[in-house]
Amino acid sequence: MPPTPDAAQAPSVGPDRGRADACPGALRLHPAEDGNLARLRLPGGFLTHRQLLAVADATDALGDGEVEITSRGNVQLRGLADGCAADLAERLRAVGLLPSDTHERVRNVVASPLAGLDGRGVGGDEIAHWVRELDRALCAAPWAAGLSGKFLFALDDGRGDVAALNADVTLIAVGAGRALLRLGRARRATAVDAPVPAALDAARRFLDLAAGRAWHPRELQAELPEGDVPLPPFAGEPPALGAVEPVGAAGAAVGGLSVGLRFGRASSAQWRLLAAALGEGARDGEDGGGPRAARLTPWRGVVLPGADGSWLPRLADAGFRTAPGGPWEGVTACTGLPGCGKSLADVRAQAARAVADVPAEGLPVHWSGCARRCGHPAGRWVDVLATAAGHRVTVDGTVRDTEENETAEAVAEARNTPWRRPK
Repeated sequence: MPPTPDAAQAPSVGPDRGRADACPGALRLHPAEDGNLARLRLPGGFLTHRQLLAVADATDALGDGEVEITSRGNVQLRGLADGCAADLAERLRAVGLLPSDTHERVRNVVASPLAGLDGRGVGGDEIAHWVRELDRALCAAPWAAGLSGKFLFALDDGRGDVAALNADVTLIAVGAGRALLRLGRARRATAVDAPVPAALDAARRFLDLAAGRAWHPRELQAELPEGDVPLPPFAGEPPALGAVEPVGAAGAAVGGLSVGLRFGRASSAQWRLLAAALGEGARDGEDGGGPRAARLTPWRGVVLPGADGSWLPRLADAGFRTAPGGPWEGVTACTGLPGCGKSLADVRAQAARAVADVPAEGLPVHWSGCARRCGHPAGRWVDVLATAAGHRVTVDGTVRDTEENETAEAVAEARNTPWRRPK
């Protein structure tokens, strides 16, 4: 049965763990070295044509003129001036991007970006429906405001892409409206007939059990019940860049385009070009999740359902990655200097130079300016951590300290390291 919202049982504060949940939101701005930062939660990564343009307008009027996609398919605006919070909130409400002031930071929902587009998953259009249903249910449940701003739901269409992100609550579609529910990093799942109510109930049960001790189920995994369905290995593969072609007998699949952003960052002009490629017909369905809404991905890309392939050359000329492979494949970095005062280096500039100096493919690589390693990928990846002398490059537990002029070659070597189980 779906949980019954009960205002009397809503926690007065969020999970504690000895310090406050400081995740920024659209209303709670975070002061950074380059100005204030706002994080806009976009369940499923969905943005309509009108919403894409509203985000571009907001960063031009209030921020630094650029838009960032986070590792959860959300949007960040940086360089926001002091005193702009009310203006930003008004802009977001006008296009349906701020449906709840009390729950805006807990609307963390990722979904398979190609669901219903290429015919490969079993969930199809169910995923978009689940995204909308879960978002409405979260906002309607007073107790859900007590979830951490870090708490993540993943809705996988059966292909195993977002299931590999090890979200706090994962639904994996199995067809006919049913799903497997995984809590935290459990090795077994539970078959459920009403996926969204089951996911919401699992989140509430965790919140009750945690009682301020933890933000994530994985921190209390030993105390949580396991399901009875073994989980297969998850593919964990992001959408291939380029044209999204329907396959098989999926008559409802609509195809589209998939593009990538270097470091997940785009100018407002690039953002408006995405809206143009998506087309004005995507204005319909302002609640998000319509068949023509853009889908921001946890891999810092954008899927444009139904967009024509003739847009690819223009998007490439504008700086988007439009083809798979190449030295930029899997290269990510935190904000670094000058935007983050905790960083030891401008890691984005360093990563860009490394790609230019020693092109490499292979494992994902993430450059971090400090030990927090914000935005790092899931699964196996090469860890490049800025140090006072240069960098520390780590893969599979093997560590190499480098001076800055040695890092590019060390990273290229690490990215092509055969897998070795750490001792």
